[in-house]
Amino acid sequence: MSQSSTDDTVILPPSDSRSILPVMYAGTITVAALYFGQELMVPLVLAALLAFVLAPACNLLQRLRLPRVLSVLIVVALAFGAIGSLGVVVGGQATSLATSLPAYRTTITEKWNALSKGVGFIEQYTKGMTAKPDAGSAPAADKKPADNPAATLGLQDVSGLSLAKTLAQPLLGPLATGGIVLVFTLFILMSSEDLRDRLVRLVGRHDLHRTILAMNDAASRLSRYFLFQLALNASFGVLIGISLWFVGLPNPLLWGILAATMRFVPFVGVVVAVVPPLLLAIAVSPGWSLALLVLALFVGSEMIMGQVIEPLIYGHSTGLSPLAVIVATAFWALLWGPVGLLIATPLTVCLVVIGRHVEALAFLDVILGDRPPLTPAETFYQRALEGQALALAPAAAKQIATTSLTDYYDKVALSGLALAQGDLARDTLAFERLEAIHAQIEALLARLSADTVRPHAGAVETASLPDHWRREGAVICIPGRGQLDDLAATMAVQSLVADGFGARMEPNLVLGSARAMPANMDRTVLCCLSMLEEGSTVSGIRYFIKRIQKQMPQAVIVVGLWHAGRDSPLLSELRAEGGDEHLVLSLGELLAFCRATAARVPAADPSPALAEAESLPLTA
Repeated sequence: MSQSSTDDTVILPPSDSRSILPVMYAGTITVAALYFGQELMVPLVLAALLAFVLAPACNLLQRLRLPRVLSVLIVVALAFGAIGSLGVVVGGQATSLATSLPAYRTTITEKWNALSKGVGFIEQYTKGMTAKPDAGSAPAADKKPADNPAATLGLQDVSGLSLAKTLAQPLLGPLATGGIVLVFTLFILMSSEDLRDRLVRLVGRHDLHRTILAMNDAASRLSRYFLFQLALNASFGVLIGISLWFVGLPNPLLWGILAATMRFVPFVGVVVAVVPPLLLAIAVSPGWSLALLVLALFVGSEMIMGQVIEPLIYGHSTGLSPLAVIVATAFWALLWGPVGLLIATPLTVCLVVIGRHVEALAFLDVILGDRPPLTPAETFYQRALEGQALALAPAAAKQIATTSLTDYYDKVALSGLALAQGDLARDTLAFERLEAIHAQIEALLARLSADTVRPHAGAVETASLPDHWRREGAVICIPGRGQLDDLAATMAVQSLVADGFGARMEPNLVLGSARAMPANMDRTVLCCLSMLEEGSTVSGIRYFIKRIQKQMPQAVIVVGLWHAGRDSPLLSELRAEGGDEHLVLSLGELLAFCRATAARVPAADPSPALAEAESLPLTA
């Protein structure tokens, strides 16, 4: 990406705009196939999800020395028998409810009159609705229903065969879908190893070991998740059903099954499930206590399940971002209707797990997963680019409180500086933007210094350091020539001060001549040359080292080449030359070197420090 230095206009390479077209075409074809092929895809997806749930039971029976085919047949028969039994129970409960509804008409009318009493416009509206019609038209209430139910339904002239067909037709679709799901489930469970091998050949033949481990891990995670989700939702339904039976609400089995089923729908499932039993409670009880009790049961049970039990089992998240859950639910409901609404979350979990294990589908994890899309270092650089670096201060202070200032600088701030230095070396960062970034990060470091720079829990106690290491200026940090090296030097100074060392930063101009040096630099025990790898050269580092040796011959020289890779050519060349300086790649290494040097140089006079420290092994 190139960037103008005048108006900050971002210019994308032409290949970027063209490369997205195949992705758009593939996405459009996939969505169209899912929509128009739902007659086949819905049973297949339901069977795959059911196979994940039943796979642990099949494996358990196989470990008991039962054949694979027999294990699958037993588990599938039990599962579909349980599903069929639930269907029978739901049908019976629904029929009983439909028969009892007319008996609740009086209670509903009394409560409606009680609510509408005293509200003028509602009262007028109800009076208008109950006024007597004109004489020319027969009142609807005066029409007596026919004694023959068939005449009421208009079926008096319909044959028995046609009537049976009319009544059975609504059941044929679900029964056909259930049969297809049964066949697919049997096929997936019996051929799971063959399907896995074929998938391995498609996505990971070049690295069988890692691919097989990843797929086994993904299958195990998905099986546990779906099994736990089914168990939790079933427990929720059982709790609701028993509670409603205990308080005396009719048809508690129906509402328990409805609650367990609707809980698969995120966010609004329980809200939808509570409406029918709440309306029934209003209808069957003369007062309002039963309705309030039903509402309290649903709310309390959902809070316990969602805020206590689920976090203990899943952790704090199922791996999906809240926005992804909402979008996925709307997407699958739009494609596949009520079935898509129920399976949206499990199906999205499958996609996220696949994205985490299959490199070609990693975009699914980025889009749908709950892991941060940017690393902490990338977020640090992004906030600095946007002029919002100070907004990072609360999160930084929290991380520093749990770890240390040095840890935050090493893992986040210095890595973010390295990203900025890389863009600067590639000429993709305008000079004006660089100044703004520098000012932003400098302000953040000042805030963190004021709030957190003090000896932390893991630091060397100040009293344990020799006096000449605790004096101000005992350790000098000098930045290199890079535009961001002074910020890295500031971080090094703050880390050293937090560890009890008397450290300060000096500009590299002090190495120009003896007259530019402060008066007390002859007391310096250690001098750290601080620079980022990108933009530094061996010749420039050697020049600074010679100037330091000339101006501070008594000081131990440490070169901080922050975040250089272990295979860095610059680092390899410095090592090959075998100079007297010591190399460190992180602030943690710098602190460890300073502690070791301070422990091995007990004399108050800093002059022998160089000879003593040179006997230490090279850090990097």
